[in-house]
Amino acid sequence: MGLLERLTSPAELHRLSLNELRILAEEIRELILDTVSKNGGHLAPSLGTVELTLALYSIFDFSIDKIVWDVGHQAYTHKILTRKDNFHTLRKFKGISGFPRRVESTFDSFGVGHASTSISAALGLLAAEELQNKFGRVVAVIGDGALTGGESFEALNHAGQLKKNLIVILNDNEMSIAKNVGALSEYLSEVRLNPQYRKAKKDFEDFVKGLPLSETILNAAQSVRYGLKSAIVPGTIFEALGFTYIGPIDGHNIRTMQDIFFRARELDEPVLIHVHTTKGKGYEPAEKSPEKFHGVGKFDKDTGEILKKNSPPTYTEIFSQAILDLAEKNKKVVAITAAMPAGTGLKKFAEKFPERFFDVGIAEEHAVTLAAGMAAGGLLPIVAIYSTFIQRAYDQILHDVCLQNLPVIFCLDRAGLVGEDGATHHGTFDMAFLRTIPNMNILAPKDENELRQMFFTAAEMKKPVAIRYPRGAGLNVEIEEKNFLAWGKAEYILQDEKSDVVIFAAGSMVQNSVDAAKILREKNIFADVINARFIKPIDKDILKNSSCGKKLFVTCEEGTISGGLGSAVAEFFADENISVPVLRLGIKDNFVEHGSRDELLEICGLTAKKIAEKISTKLEIETDVKIYKKSSLKKF
Repeated sequence: MGLLERLTSPAELHRLSLNELRILAEEIRELILDTVSKNGGHLAPSLGTVELTLALYSIFDFSIDKIVWDVGHQAYTHKILTRKDNFHTLRKFKGISGFPRRVESTFDSFGVGHASTSISAALGLLAAEELQNKFGRVVAVIGDGALTGGESFEALNHAGQLKKNLIVILNDNEMSIAKNVGALSEYLSEVRLNPQYRKAKKDFEDFVKGLPLSETILNAAQSVRYGLKSAIVPGTIFEALGFTYIGPIDGHNIRTMQDIFFRARELDEPVLIHVHTTKGKGYEPAEKSPEKFHGVGKFDKDTGEILKKNSPPTYTEIFSQAILDLAEKNKKVVAITAAMPAGTGLKKFAEKFPERFFDVGIAEEHAVTLAAGMAAGGLLPIVAIYSTFIQRAYDQILHDVCLQNLPVIFCLDRAGLVGEDGATHHGTFDMAFLRTIPNMNILAPKDENELRQMFFTAAEMKKPVAIRYPRGAGLNVEIEEKNFLAWGKAEYILQDEKSDVVIFAAGSMVQNSVDAAKILREKNIFADVINARFIKPIDKDILKNSSCGKKLFVTCEEGTISGGLGSAVAEFFADENISVPVLRLGIKDNFVEHGSRDELLEICGLTAKKIAEKISTKLEIETDVKIYKKSSLKKF
């Protein structure tokens, strides 16, 4: 029986020897590899933090202390230590999430999934501890990539100002801040943590303050001091924000980390510990290709080969080619993304047009306002960001782009249900929150061909446009030569003279609605299916004409019902005094769990079968209501 199998509580790590912790690290690494190869997940980030997590748990007591993981994609070891018996269910429907969740474990102090939030949350937890006379320590673990997000620096600035004893672990796995890991930096950390050094430093500062020196001489002395310090000591920026900076240290050396964590825990001031780790540590394919194994599907553990099914091109791939084609014709096209050139399909663009490509890091707000500035300067910016992450830039879209009616095209990948990443990553809110903004236009393609047409059409409109499209493969339709659509016009997909029902569907739900109509026909219920294409501006003419004389008007969308396509239709009917029963199908007012997309569509009632069932049930209810009303009128 291995060490991990015998482990019953994270507290037991306090009693393990250094050699036992090293053995445990290898067992955990093997479990992560085995599970992620079957379930998919964030492999490389979590392989890089095995020793770091063990060192933290061997020094702190996280049943009393608290830990906040930024993003949470590097927290698999944390999950194994706190719920190892369920780790095999990682990212499975009804299993444990791929990210920390407060409802899942008391060790998950704060729910995460988006970057740059950990320091703010940890500072809030620390303030709560102090105001309630509790004495636990609070640790925030943040990756260097998350430091490109402005919120992290806002939090660092505030923490340094408050002088609270917050501990921030900066996990640097991309060499983006410093390369000088070794004896010198470890020596500097040793000196900084030495109590005698700290006392001598304070005594010297008090002595200097008591000298009758002029202000000019004091300022000059300070300038020399900080100049020399900046030249030889890394982390001066964090010192300037009020933190004691320690590092860089080796994030795979458990003994070194234990020693530093132990003494940092005793300091009564903000501390930032810079730890250098190797992304994908211990698994050669992930070490060689950390981006490929950052978030990965199922793969062969022995070879590192990703297990892919033969499928049509993805929507991301179609967009990738479309922007290349547009950029060839239009020299004003520029592309912007927030740390996801590969995920959004911009990698080829970056290689072909490097001077016209801008990766701003995890800084969606900046990405949008940068695009607004470029548009104001005469360029045509294409902002490619996942739907869930564009939420972070709502004010910039409203204030900087739409208020000025600037021609910025937002390409929102992963719109709708994304599957196993769960509630933090589902792109289900974009239609609702973008629809409220004046001058914004929102498009949703029914297939990959229509995505291309929408993209080229948007490029000609000289106004803000958002195109939302789902994760994964398209419908394998033929890509047409025609690249333009009639602006603001929906289209009939199915039309029947005997129809009593209209299904007005958007994007990914068009095909499901067509399939639902076929199921209904077997029950002698005939339905027209309309591809909305435009959530805003909505096609008012087709709404008026198609609803006339119908028993039921159905809207269907892979997004939240509150404020989305269904709301737009209901608002229009109310304004125009159009009296027709409306059934709105979509995602109810709740956050959807993780699971496969098919499983999630089933529980949300958005499969063809579920759509048909709901329409049939609603028709029966409406028929019963009409019979009752007629009967009541006769009696009256």
